[in-house]
This record gives sequence, C-alpha cells and structure tokens, in this order.
Amino acid sequence: HTEGVAHGPATLFLHCGAMQEARPSFGSWVLYGLGAENQNLPGFVSIAPSLGNGGARNYGNAFLPTTCQGSPIGTPGVESLEINALTSPLAPQHELARRELLRQINRQQADRWGSADELQGVLESYELAWRMQTVAPEVLDLNQESAATLEAYGINEPQTQSYGRRCLLARRLCEAGVRFIQVNYGDNSANPAWDQHSNLPKHAEHAAAVDRPIAGLLADLKQRGLLDDTIVWWGSEFGRTPYSENNGTGRDHNPNAFTMWVAGGGFK
Repeated sequence: HTEGVAHGPATLFLHCGAMQEARPSFGSWVLYGLGAENQNLPGFVSIAPSLGNGGARNYGNAFLPTTCQGSPIGTPGVESLEINALTSPLAPQHELARRELLRQINRQQADRWGSADELQGVLESYELAWRMQTVAPEVLDLNQESAATLEAYGINEPQTQSYGRRCLLARRLCEAGVRFIQVNYGDNSANPAWDQHSNLPKHAEHAAAVDRPIAGLLADLKQRGLLDDTIVWWGSEFGRTPYSENNGTGRDHNPNAFTMWVAGGGFK
C-alpha cells in the first residue's frame, strides 16, 4: 500500500521511498552499494522513462554521488531506443585529440576547484561516454537477436513490439553487466497508461501489450542462466478501486491495495 493518492507523489514514493523530499532512487542505492559490473556502460539505466510524475527524480541520485544517477535511454512515444550523441562525427584521430584536450581542461578545473562531487561526476561521465562509444552500439543493436528471440518478445506484432523492444534491451543490458535497469511502460508522459477513470476495458489493451514481452523476458533470462541472480520486480504506483466510477465505466486511484510480483534471484 502507499499513502500517495496522486500519480506524482505516489510514483516518487515507489522509486525513492519518499513523496516530497529529494531522496535517492532505488537504482541509485543499489549501484552505490554494489558498484558497477561493466566499466564501459552505465551501472543504472532507465528505459523510456516518463517525463512527468517526478521525471528524472525517479532515477536520480539526490545526495548520493552523481555517478550513481540513472542514464535514460529513449523517451515515451518514441520507438527508437538510443543514447543521444553516442557516436562522434569526428575522425578517430581528431576525436582522440579532442578527448585529450578536454582531459587537460578538466584537470585544470579539478585542481582549481578540488574534488567537488558534481564536477567529478561530469568528468567521469565524459570518460564513460568515451568508453561507451565502442561498447554501447553493439548492446543497443537488437537486430543481432535471432528471429525466434524477437518472436518470443512479440517484437513482430504491433501490439507488443514497443514494450517487447524495451524488455529485450533490458535483457541485453543485464547480460552486459548493467547493475540496475528500469523498464518503463507508457507512451504519454502527461497521461499514465493505466489511468482509466473511464473506459476500464482499455486495461485489457495495456495488459496485452506487456504480457508477452514480460513472459519472453523471464523465459529468456532463465534459459541464459541470468534469472538465478537477477531480480525482476514488477509493479505500479497504486492500483484501482474495486468500486465503479463515472457510471461504472472506470475506477479511481486505489493506494490501499494493488499488485506486485517478484521473480528470480532466489525468490519463490
């Protein structure tokens, strides 16, 4: 249950454990405690995060080191799951010279200002971005998957292809050693997908859009031996009331009871 009855506070509570004050997100705490496994990729990724209802705070670091914040990939309503400006338009030798110049300037700044956390976070992000240029494009390329895998995630079907791509990318990131991955559902940041105050049968469309991709993700993780030490946690900020709204066509927000399920990582 939760005490949040509006989407914004309840979503922040879901991800950060607090509805108002700035607190680190769950993923930031996990990355802070366990560290990164792959030094060439972000340790915490949020796939197609919502722009509203807390926005970047849902994958933010708050008072933890800036290196613990999540890195967004993709946006709601846009099918492309890319990292902005991942590749450089410069020739390799020119990019290398540019990088070395930036290093010199950054060292001068660090010597001048000391080890300020925000500055250090920026410097480390530059270094990570450089390393990602050689690793991330391959991880993000879903075309490397077999036809059977694409079918299992429902990527060839219009109803399931959007969320299927997000779930498949999550498996590829997991396999590459990304510590914490958020797989967000929704295509409109201004109107949460499952928010049916009327036309409750619309929930059937949302369920159909996520059911097959989630099943594909769990089966894929299991067959690759990743489910043994990967926890998959599914849920939302609140549920819907058991009584009707708007002449029986919808349901209101329900913070008192809603569904969560957990798989993998030893959970039964």
